[in-house]
Amino acid sequence: MSIVITAFEKSPDGGMGLARDTRVRWALEEAGRPYDVRLVSFQAMKEPAHLAAHPFGQIPTYEEDGLCLFESGAIVFHIAQRNEGLLPGDAHARARAVTWMFAALSTVEPPILDLSIARFQEGDKPWAAERMPLVADRIRQRLDMLSRHLGDAEWLDGAFSAGDLMMVSVLLRTRPSGILDEFPNLAAYVARGEARPAYQRAFAAQWAVNAA
Repeated sequence: MSIVITAFEKSPDGGMGLARDTRVRWALEEAGRPYDVRLVSFQAMKEPAHLAAHPFGQIPTYEEDGLCLFESGAIVFHIAQRNEGLLPGDAHARARAVTWMFAALSTVEPPILDLSIARFQEGDKPWAAERMPLVADRIRQRLDMLSRHLGDAEWLDGAFSAGDLMMVSVLLRTRPSGILDEFPNLAAYVARGEARPAYQRAFAAQWAVNAA
């Protein structure tokens, strides 16, 4: 059975690659694995058929040989474990790459998501103007620490890994706010990720859906 992932029928970002299916597409492209995409509407995401695959009614999901996964981090980890090119062979380096995957999702991404919520879901609240700068500063604190760690290195820990894939995917979400540009080495790091042929193919595939 071929790999099937789900993606937005029409992404809220208009195809800018911020939806989480792009992370999964990128991992599959890095691994050289072909896949099919099942597009779902916002209505279909809340219906029983999709909820059976993703209990929280979101995307992406991943199906292969009777296995069904949800959560982009878990899916990318599954792909990385079973294919070459996304995790180092050395056990210690492999463990560090996995640690960076968790850091991207658990430490760096939460305040970035808070900023999106503050803007688009809470922007009309009377306290929104006071909250927004606080959320933005929390992002800056995380990015400052990450910037210090990265320094002049090309990737987070030696060669490119699934840890970098997840971190770049998360950092891309800061670009619309302009905060990423405050950290030139992180902006260059993200640009290196985007320049990878596998990312280019993943981005083009999801862009084609939304452009149509």
